[in-house]
Amino acid sequence: MPNLNATPSAERVHIGFFGCRNAGKSSVVNAVTGQDLAVVSDVAGTTTDPVQKAMELLPLGPVVIIDTPGFDDEGMLGEKRVLRTKQTLNRTDIAVLVVDATRGMSEVDQQLVGLFEEKLLPYVVVYNKCDLLEVAPSIPKNGLLASALTGQGIHELKERLGALAPKEDPGHRLLGDLIRPGAAVVLVCPIDESAPKGRMILPQQMAIRDVLDSGATALVCRETELAATLAHLQAPPALVVTDSQAFGYVAPIVPDAVPLTSFSILMARYKGFLQTAVAGVAAVEHLRNGDTVLMAEGCTHHRQCNDIGTVKIPRWLRAHTDCELHIETCSGREFPDDLSPYALVIHCGACMTSEREVHYRMRCAQDQGIPFTNYGITIAQMTGTLERSLRVFPSIHSMLTNCD
Repeated sequence: MPNLNATPSAERVHIGFFGCRNAGKSSVVNAVTGQDLAVVSDVAGTTTDPVQKAMELLPLGPVVIIDTPGFDDEGMLGEKRVLRTKQTLNRTDIAVLVVDATRGMSEVDQQLVGLFEEKLLPYVVVYNKCDLLEVAPSIPKNGLLASALTGQGIHELKERLGALAPKEDPGHRLLGDLIRPGAAVVLVCPIDESAPKGRMILPQQMAIRDVLDSGATALVCRETELAATLAHLQAPPALVVTDSQAFGYVAPIVPDAVPLTSFSILMARYKGFLQTAVAGVAAVEHLRNGDTVLMAEGCTHHRQCNDIGTVKIPRWLRAHTDCELHIETCSGREFPDDLSPYALVIHCGACMTSEREVHYRMRCAQDQGIPFTNYGITIAQMTGTLERSLRVFPSIHSMLTNCD
C-alpha cells in the first residue's frame, strides 16, 4: 500500500535543470540532491530523456527534480529530445539554467532564457565548472558561480531555489473553506472494478485530510450505503461530495437543501480551472456527427475493461448527443500542441497533474478556441446535476443562471 504520508508529485515544487550538452547539468543535479540521481559522463548527450525524481530537498521540502537532455542536441532524435525538454517547461515551477563557465552564455542558452521568461518561470543561471577559471567573470544578478566538482556555490543555489519557490497560500483548500469546524461531511466513494484494491484515489484522500484539518467530521460510504448513512445523522450534513460516476444515483438521495458536489469539480477549482471547465462543457450540447473529442489524462494507469476515460464517458457522450463521435486519448505527459482537430477537450480531474501544467493545457485550448472541460463536469452536464453541483460556488453557479 502506498505511503499516505508522502506528498503527491502534483503538489511538489518541480525544479527543472536545463542547458547545453556537457554543461554539467547532471553533475549539478547530483551535487544539489546529494545523490547519483543522473548518469554523468564526459560524452556529450549522455542524458537522452528527461529524468525526474520526487524527493525532499532543504530548504524547499518536497520537490520533483527534473534533469533534461541538452537543448542543443542534433539530428532527428535530438529534435525529439529538444521537444521533450520544451514540454518539461510546462510542468516546471523553477528553472535552473546550467552554463559551462569556461564557454559562457551561448545562443542556445539565451534561447532557453527567452523560453523561461515567455512562460513566466522564475529561474537562476548556474555558471558551472568555475573551478576551471583563472579569473572570475562578471555574472548577471540572477546568476551564480558554482562547481559541481568542488561543491562551490551549491549551497547558495539551494538557498536561491528556496527563495524562488512558490509561496503556499493557506486559503488554497480543496473543500475546507466550504465547511465550519464541527460540521459533518459525507464523502461518497464507490468501489467498482476500476478502484485500486486496498486503496483510495488521491482526491478522496485529500478530501478526508482537508475535512480533518478543518476540525470537521468525515463520513465515508459507498453510494449503496448513502441513504442509510444520511438516515443515521441527527442533522443534515454540511456537504456531500460524490464520485462523479455516481452523480445520477446520489443526487435523488441527497435532500435538495443539502449542498452536493463532486471530487472532480472540487479538483477543478483547486487546480484553478473550474470557471473555464464550466464554460467549456456547454460544447457537449453542440457536438455533431463526425466531431472528434480528446480525452486527456494527466497520469498513466492500467486501463480496466470499463475505464472511465476511454470507455464510459465516450459511451455516455454518444448516447447523450445521439452522434457518431470520434474519440482520441492522450495520457501522462503527452498533450498535442495542435488542438484544431478537436471539437472539445475533456481533461481528467488533474489530481496527478501540477497546476502549472494543467493551466498550460487549458491555455493551449483557449488560444486555439477549443472548449476545455473535465470529466466530472461533463458527467454532471449529461446527468442533469451540473446546476445543483455548482450551487456551493455562487460565483461559478451564476455563470449558468446568467446563460439561462
